[in-house]
Amino acid sequence: MSDTEGQDFIIKDKRSSKQSEEEAKASDESQKKESPAKEEPPQSADQEFELNFSTFVLSLTSSAFYHLGDIPDPTTGQKQENLPAVKQTIDILIMLQEKTKNNLDGEEAKLLEQLIYELQVKYVAKKPK
Repeated sequence: MSDTEGQDFIIKDKRSSKQSEEEAKASDESQKKESPAKEEPPQSADQEFELNFSTFVLSLTSSAFYHLGDIPDPTTGQKQENLPAVKQTIDILIMLQEKTKNNLDGEEAKLLEQLIYELQVKYVAKKPK
């Protein structure tokens, strides 16, 4: 089951007339009356996921771990190896490290260094001899 199943989405076309907006609001209100609303506190996009350099690097790294076969495919549950994709991700992370040298705070630089090292070790261990 995906994260979006069971959730209602409303798309509002801002190009439409005022009458269409009123119809959309009326439709939205009738849907709320028909199905009992879940009592969830509203969350802003900032609370759900903060995008910064560290999360970007972690996203790239998780992709590499997937391609190393460490993380199973979420849809099939099977692990697959794609070592050229891992090498490419390591090269991208090294390029980022070089291009951002002296521009990262201490934690970001340390995180990037540790992730590159860990991926390199795992890549060498899996690379055919």
